[in-house]
Amino acid sequence: MPLTAAGNLSIVASADLGPLGSKAGTPLEYHWELPNVAPQLLPWLVILGLLALKPNRNGAAWLIWLPVGCALAITGLPLALPSGASFLLDAAVAFVFGLAAVWLLSTYLRRGQRFVTSLCVLIVLGAFGLVSLLFKQSTDLSSGNWIPAAMVLGFGVLVSAGALLAGGWLCRRCFGPVRLYLSLLVSLLALWLALPVPFFLVALSTSGGQVAWSEFFIPVTAVAGVNFALLLPFLVLSSAHPLFRERLKSLLHVQPLAPPPLNVPSAPAVTLTT
Repeated sequence: MPLTAAGNLSIVASADLGPLGSKAGTPLEYHWELPNVAPQLLPWLVILGLLALKPNRNGAAWLIWLPVGCALAITGLPLALPSGASFLLDAAVAFVFGLAAVWLLSTYLRRGQRFVTSLCVLIVLGAFGLVSLLFKQSTDLSSGNWIPAAMVLGFGVLVSAGALLAGGWLCRRCFGPVRLYLSLLVSLLALWLALPVPFFLVALSTSGGQVAWSEFFIPVTAVAGVNFALLLPFLVLSSAHPLFRERLKSLLHVQPLAPPPLNVPSAPAVTLTT
């Protein structure tokens, strides 16, 4: 196996076959490259760059690494994925970095209307998630293997932005961690289950009613659960620390609680005598 210039490895199979044929087969050329870890580190460097922004120049902002680490640990669990579905993990990792960007840029995303704020969240979540995904696939973009992961990421971004919009509206006057978590869980489940309905109806009509609903909705329910599990560490951080709590309330357009009325004692009546 002689190593030639320009990083090419020439593999030649040889055997002494006597009068039956040649001793060496056709050379097989393989272009080799040293592993490059830079694309894997770029999403982490992007988060470091966001921490350098003025609103994040405090020690509390660095707590963002806690939910990032917890969410990435969830993606590393031994899940029973179907064969060839590793792109789901790539989409999940990219989604985590997108969430971190949203939490760090939340002071810039707040707008006057709830829908416009959700649109900004969708853009930032999708853009940073896609960039993280492309960084990971940078050595093999031409093959198109990243396209399924990008499609799953796109659905996750759209559903998550919609769930945050719905959760903020449901909690607009009565904000609390439990109420918010339940609102987001129900919203995520409802939106994820709504996605395959058109495909299910088409398959049902073309197959004469022979398609089992479980083939569509059980996998989607599992995806909704994973979506909520990836979002949960960021929600817990927002519940535990006042900096991120105020940022999340700002993104959700939660109305501040009205201060309790002051019990000012009334002045005693003054009687004028002449």
